[in-house]
Amino acid sequence: HWTDRLFSFAIERPDTFRFRSGEFVMIGLPPAPGETKPILRAYSIASPSFAEELEFLSIKVQDGPLTSRLQHIQPGDEVLLGKKPTGTLVLDAVRPGKRLFLIGTGTGLAPFLSVARDPEAYSNFEQVIVGHGVREVSELAYRDLFTAEIFEDPLVGEEASKQLVYYPTVTREPFERQGRFTDLISSGQLFRDLGLEGATFNREEDRIMLCGSMEFIKDMAALIESHGLVEGSNAEPGDYVLERAFVG
Repeated sequence: HWTDRLFSFAIERPDTFRFRSGEFVMIGLPPAPGETKPILRAYSIASPSFAEELEFLSIKVQDGPLTSRLQHIQPGDEVLLGKKPTGTLVLDAVRPGKRLFLIGTGTGLAPFLSVARDPEAYSNFEQVIVGHGVREVSELAYRDLFTAEIFEDPLVGEEASKQLVYYPTVTREPFERQGRFTDLISSGQLFRDLGLEGATFNREEDRIMLCGSMEFIKDMAALIESHGLVEGSNAEPGDYVLERAFVG
């Protein structure tokens, strides 16, 4: 449990379960006493595609039918796992480029915990930038991963130490960096902080993945498109892809 509103949980990975880093899957619990159907919700898998267990990041929804129970699960409890992971926040859905921006708000960080620990991200791009926007400093889940632990990772540690940039920002408390991503991009601050020339995304070099609230996705997509970038999909890779963070 990161805060009173934010927690992570992990489950054993079935031998037959295959997914691409960045995908989401349905997760649920068996029906509670008096209920007939299990409650299922979509969750991004926070583990990279080769991990032995599947990790998830969740908010606690006040009286939420699933999260109110999920936050109390114990080792040995049964958790239901869908069979078909899917999603657009995958490396296959963006065109080759120089920089990969993984920008999430709140639990929208989850798919990027997966992508940023996948060796393919570092072989496909020269630089991987993980941007995490939250309201309060305590909500910067996995901060230790991106500031220390990932550099010890046997698979990507060496690459991450040269290519990974962690870019957290907080909106409602004092912090080394404050403000919304839309403002940091519009003002050019993001690009200055990264030491990049120009104050906009570069369609030739920059690829972006977005995950967060509906409002965040909408505002960011409009901003990115104003820089001339085009949305991609699994069928037709583009310059940026998006998915809203799932709640409930």
